[in-house]
Amino acid sequence: MSTSGSFVQAPRRMVAAKGVTDASGNVTFAFTPAFATVPVVVNAVETATTDGTETRITALSASSVTFNARRSPAVTILSISVLSAPQPAAGFTIHAVAIEAG
Repeated sequence: MSTSGSFVQAPRRMVAAKGVTDASGNVTFAFTPAFATVPVVVNAVETATTDGTETRITALSASSVTFNARRSPAVTILSISVLSAPQPAAGFTIHAVAIEAG
């Protein structure tokens, strides 16, 4: 198939933000104005702790995203380091980027 000319794709809208988790490990980012459809979202955790951390999206819509962050502190038993049960990661900074789908 042969084509001539060039295709120009309009730039996608992108929103970047950061916020601090509450006592339950939650942080919500609102998109103002809302996206036309649900965006693609990624995140990263910023913390000084060496504990294992995880984040998950607990709510996502065209107007906002909510993350829940948890940490698993390491415990040493008989000179062996093991991870304890996950607990809310209160006070952690979450960085998020939302990009218009397409």
